[in-house]
Amino acid sequence: MTRCPEFLAPQCSQPVPARACLLSALFWLLGVVAGLAAPTEDTLRIRPNVNELYVSTASYSVLEDPSGRLTLRDILQPRYNAGFLPGNLTSGGKPSGNIEHTRSAYWLRIRVRNEAPDQNHWFLEMFDSHINDLTFYRADAQGTYHGVRTGADLPFASRPFAYKNFLFSLQVRPGQTHTYYLRLKSDSKTSFLGRLRNESMLAAHFQSEYGLLGGFYGVLLIMVVYNLFIFLFIGERTYLRYVLYVLSCSLLFLSEDGLGFEYLWPRLPWLNQVVNAGAPILLLVTFSYYARHFLDAPQRLPHFDPWVRAVVLLSAGLLLLDTLFVKSGFSFWLYLLPYGMLYYAALLVYRQGFRAARFFLIAQALVAVSLLFLITRKLGVDFINTPFTVYSMNVAFVVEVAVLSYALGEKIKAIKDATIRTQERLVKQLHKKHQAQDRLVEQLRQNQELKDQLNSELEEQVARRTEKLRLQSETIAAQNRELQQANGLLALQSAAISKLNGELQHDLQQVQTARVLSKEVDFGEFSQIYPDKDACLRYLADLKWAAGYRCRKCGHEKYCDAREPHARRCTKCRYVESATAYTMLQKCKFSIIKAFYAVFLIYTHKGSYSSQELSRVLELRQGTCWSFSQKVTEAMRRRRQAAGYDEHEGWTHILLDATGTSEEDQPILQTEHS
Repeated sequence: MTRCPEFLAPQCSQPVPARACLLSALFWLLGVVAGLAAPTEDTLRIRPNVNELYVSTASYSVLEDPSGRLTLRDILQPRYNAGFLPGNLTSGGKPSGNIEHTRSAYWLRIRVRNEAPDQNHWFLEMFDSHINDLTFYRADAQGTYHGVRTGADLPFASRPFAYKNFLFSLQVRPGQTHTYYLRLKSDSKTSFLGRLRNESMLAAHFQSEYGLLGGFYGVLLIMVVYNLFIFLFIGERTYLRYVLYVLSCSLLFLSEDGLGFEYLWPRLPWLNQVVNAGAPILLLVTFSYYARHFLDAPQRLPHFDPWVRAVVLLSAGLLLLDTLFVKSGFSFWLYLLPYGMLYYAALLVYRQGFRAARFFLIAQALVAVSLLFLITRKLGVDFINTPFTVYSMNVAFVVEVAVLSYALGEKIKAIKDATIRTQERLVKQLHKKHQAQDRLVEQLRQNQELKDQLNSELEEQVARRTEKLRLQSETIAAQNRELQQANGLLALQSAAISKLNGELQHDLQQVQTARVLSKEVDFGEFSQIYPDKDACLRYLADLKWAAGYRCRKCGHEKYCDAREPHARRCTKCRYVESATAYTMLQKCKFSIIKAFYAVFLIYTHKGSYSSQELSRVLELRQGTCWSFSQKVTEAMRRRRQAAGYDEHEGWTHILLDATGTSEEDQPILQTEHS
């Protein structure tokens, strides 16, 4: 009894007769003869002064194992060994070698001939570090094959070299041709891309590659820390969304280039699989969340933004379903629609005049080009497979995070400038208001001077008349009998003058009262004071926020102009409050000018102004006037019962009464959800 050769030992655990070994050797020789007769792949030739070779699709042969049960012992048999086809003819006649069926195992056969006289060690590097199960078979000096098994499903320590990609030592001797086998099993579609490098070239490649990747992640870390501190200082949530997006980018690249598995979770292959599958979905969600709010899509595109949000959520759900159950391998096509809609939204916003969107368009264009290179590499297209295209996505994302950070700063600066301009307009309005108040005070002063002058003139006239009457009385006293009739006439004149003086005093009192209560102002004169809706809203807004603005939702004290005239938007929570909200005129169903005049009439008549007269003056239905007058009368009653009520206060205090407003009449809260 003899034992199997060493390269068959993993598949054979029992002793076999010598005849069986001879038959196996015979079948192996037949396989070699059949392999010579079949079309063979090109041999990779290591020539002098060559430091690296690219493993093209014509440089290896591929055999698909649908069952996934074939071993190296089976592969070396003639019927299987003759089934290897060149890589450029596999995958159903496609012009490249790909893993098309995720349930199958694929065998690669690579022949390497060393025609260089030096003794450099050569290594085979497989670019895709996400292959789940990979076994590399290499023959020793006696022709016995030994396997090295590794893969993304095994701990990182299973790899023969501590490198982010799969790296295997070839040990090819000068002047000899060696045949190597690789067994690959992957849950996702990928291509067989690799490269041969000698030890000197590999060392230089390690130094440059890890240096560039360190700089790349350093830039991402700087962006995260910088924008996180800005968020903590100013509280602007857009910076927090940007930080989440950059962290998602970092997680995606850590999973894509294999550095996360190498340094962060080397003993957790299941976590590596979760990160590989979930990082692109997380990036889609965080990017859409950041991009929509950076572009102010909910406000600028109110009809298009809900569709964008729905497509993003649907795509994320389909991607998760494909990752967990379907495993089609082409799920990256589901990213095209949401990213395309976000790019189109940025274009629409830019056309509306949002200048910061141009940076977004430029950055995403660079990322789109790098994604095109990634998709072609996934499909096995190698005619543009250069170091620049391989790391183009890293460069594109570095440029993108830097450009978007600058764009975010420009947006915040634009908001700050708009706030400053709004404050300047408010200062000008307050200045004009103060000027109007000064003019009103001056007019009242002039009126007082005219009244005092009139009273002085009347007093002088009365004094002169009294003096004249006194002189006449002395003359009449001397001629009492003769001028008795004249004295009676003078008495009548004196009574008439006294009556006229009383009437003048009464008229002056009425003038003063009318000036205070403005009872003599009709609707025409009232319309001159409040000529249009804008004037009424401006007066109501100034009266409402005379003590300063304070958000009813979050208590913030800074605001900016909203779309509705004289409405104010909170700069923190985006809550919008109109000038009529929480006032007597909220949900008023007729002209605000007539509403002002109605409140004025009812107040000045102390609530006794009839709805018929109010309907005639305002030209409104009596039922509407009656309802409004009841509302004003009730507000007056509550005002008189208030603790700080002043009987000399003006009618405008009634405008701010909102105690009777029902919950149905409350204004709709307009907020921006984070």
